[in-house]
Amino acid sequence: MTKRSVHVVWFKRDLRVVDHRVLQNAARSGGAVIPLYVVEPDLWRQSDRSARQWEFTRECLLALQQDLAAIGQSLIVRVGDVRDVLESLCAEYAIERVWSHEETGCAWTYGRDQRVGAWLQARGIDWSELPQHGVVRRLKTRDGWARRWDRWMSEPLTAPPSQLPHLEGLQAGSIPVASDLELDPDVCPDRQQGGREAGLERLHSFLSVRGRSYRKDMSSPVSGFEGCSRLSPHLALGTISMREAAQATWHRQRQLKEAATQGPVARDGWRGSMKSFSGRLHWHCHFMQKLEDEPSLEHANLHRAYDGLRPTAADGESERARLHAWCSGETGLPFTDAVMRALHATGWMNFRMRAMLMAVASYHLWLDWRLPGEHLARMFTDYEPGIHWPQVQMQSGTTGINTIRIYNPIKQGFDQDPTGAFIRRWVPELAPVPSDYLHEPWKWENAGTVMDRIYPLPIMDALAAAKEARRKVWSLRGGKAFKETASEIQSKHGSRKSGVPMRGGRKQKKKTHANGDQLSLFP
Repeated sequence: MTKRSVHVVWFKRDLRVVDHRVLQNAARSGGAVIPLYVVEPDLWRQSDRSARQWEFTRECLLALQQDLAAIGQSLIVRVGDVRDVLESLCAEYAIERVWSHEETGCAWTYGRDQRVGAWLQARGIDWSELPQHGVVRRLKTRDGWARRWDRWMSEPLTAPPSQLPHLEGLQAGSIPVASDLELDPDVCPDRQQGGREAGLERLHSFLSVRGRSYRKDMSSPVSGFEGCSRLSPHLALGTISMREAAQATWHRQRQLKEAATQGPVARDGWRGSMKSFSGRLHWHCHFMQKLEDEPSLEHANLHRAYDGLRPTAADGESERARLHAWCSGETGLPFTDAVMRALHATGWMNFRMRAMLMAVASYHLWLDWRLPGEHLARMFTDYEPGIHWPQVQMQSGTTGINTIRIYNPIKQGFDQDPTGAFIRRWVPELAPVPSDYLHEPWKWENAGTVMDRIYPLPIMDALAAAKEARRKVWSLRGGKAFKETASEIQSKHGSRKSGVPMRGGRKQKKKTHANGDQLSLFP
């Protein structure tokens, strides 16, 4: 019997049908299309994965399944190694081509793609990979990268196929729950909902209602949960495309500009906030490009002069205890602990607080960045390796090119949570402490009734620890060899321009930043 020819669309982190060029191109091939998602248990056993991430992914898959079924062919879900799944399909069908989007992922997915590519090549099956973000594979130079990004995002959105031929007898398969993958229990009661409709709601409500004071709200966890777009998990899983988000933002900017030309308008913050948000979308891809160009960023210091600078949490009991206190929100620093506990419960945190958490681990607790980075990765529902690992290193001072920023966790509390409402919500043990002492409860005259009883004393002197960390990190930066390597890193990874206007190709003069800026990369 002659096998039916098919094209396989391998969905990874592009869980949508709108603006999905891979799906559209496969459909235009004229043959039958198998939309395939492979649940890979080995991936979900990695130390940067968690049940909260899978359950969000599962909701996105359920929504995608419905959207594909509406155009004729439901999503086909299989569990196992991608090569084994394709081998099984080859027993029933003649696979002409496998289609997928390029992925800038973790080291495991990078290796997986290499194995799949070799398997396909050995069987004479073509594999077409198309770009999804503004990330450029095999990039030779960063020069002109921003303009290229702008052109890419300005291209028309791709409509979904009007119809996919239904393949009789091909079972859709079930989508497992976290326990099926033997993932550790992971209570995250305030996690965002997955699926395209939830992503579109976040986008539209931000652009029309919630984003008015984004520029002001994004720094504080008190206002950030509502004032930030909360698009990051949807961009990470691809329920909406970066092009969709960019073009919707540009459209909103044009509306605001037109309103301004028709008469005096109130200085209500909208135009400034949209300008800031538009820039953040650009920087989202800028940091992903770093991991695409340097996959070792996930595991090795970008500037190797920092090798061995800090002990790992596996080096001794003291390191393990400090890591455990930090992970558990039990450092004795109320604002730091509140931020960590809020992250545990929600799966999300605004950028400044992510940076503060990493700075406390790297500087005040003097821990190597790898294990703290893995803990944060597991906690983030919006875990995007291409942003996460470059940022972990940036906040740990190991890139060699970025300004060393050691956040004062006590000052951050006073600045971002002046009334103490955030601390009171997430660290209820401090309920007896008067507001005047909430950020430094050990200074309260009755501190002994709380501190080291129901809430720990600080596990370090924040100011002294920061001073010593600054001395150690800066001591490595003075030599000629360090500077030469840093110059090479800057040439390869540094931004050429900050804040390119995202309005479909218009240019404006902007201030350049040699080392980049502290921007909200999780909009």
